[in-house]
Amino acid sequence: MAEISSVSRLGRTEPFWLQISRGQISWHRAVTVFGYNPDIDTSEELVWPDGATISSSETAVTLKISSNNANDTSAGTGARTVLITGLDGSHNEVSETVTLNGTTEVNSANTYTHVNSMSILTVGSGGSNAGHVYAGTGTVTLGVPANIFNLIETGFNQSTTASYTIPAGYTGYKVNGGISSGQAGGSNCVTGKLVIVDPNGVTRVAAVNAMNNGFSQYDFTLPLQIPAMYTVQARAVGSSTNNIVAANFQILLVKNDGN
Repeated sequence: MAEISSVSRLGRTEPFWLQISRGQISWHRAVTVFGYNPDIDTSEELVWPDGATISSSETAVTLKISSNNANDTSAGTGARTVLITGLDGSHNEVSETVTLNGTTEVNSANTYTHVNSMSILTVGSGGSNAGHVYAGTGTVTLGVPANIFNLIETGFNQSTTASYTIPAGYTGYKVNGGISSGQAGGSNCVTGKLVIVDPNGVTRVAAVNAMNNGFSQYDFTLPLQIPAMYTVQARAVGSSTNNIVAANFQILLVKNDGN
């Protein structure tokens, strides 16, 4: 049978967003950010697996990469190597692969002001990270650094942190996203916020959603412009305790100097 083709396959009418995902549009790149927090209470929190405030640094610092489980090591049954992607002292994007050593920290080769994402690259027989895998600074206690820049929750193999800092030389355009919540009993209201944090630490609310065991979708027909070095985050707060909240958003990165 003859192979069947299509106009889209020939690239004559292929959607713009698909071309971006395929890397066919110069100076454009799509970023999808996921966040998950299994226990949001009555104080506002970032949508990520840790209830504390996410850390960053005004000057680039060496990070300590570790796990709270000894099986996440170079020959262990859990995670073996992890990819760290973040921003350096000039807020340019940098990344590296780190071989884990269980609860003992391994220093990063690069220095970072922010960590935008982490993902497990290789694993042992368990198929995923056996514990929380961290990137941070300060004293490491049982595999947990004092200041957490990002983390991967046990079994996820990918960071689920709803925070992203726009690299230098780019402008971000927030195009869409969503947030959902759930609680046994279903009587609690969760307020979700999309916020923009400027380099001086000033936080401005860009969107607010209220849910009761539900999902809210938000689309920016006119994309929200986010300058370089600004941070986009999803946060949430409950009217009572023990809420599970998930969030996601997509950002189109456009290089400022297309020449």
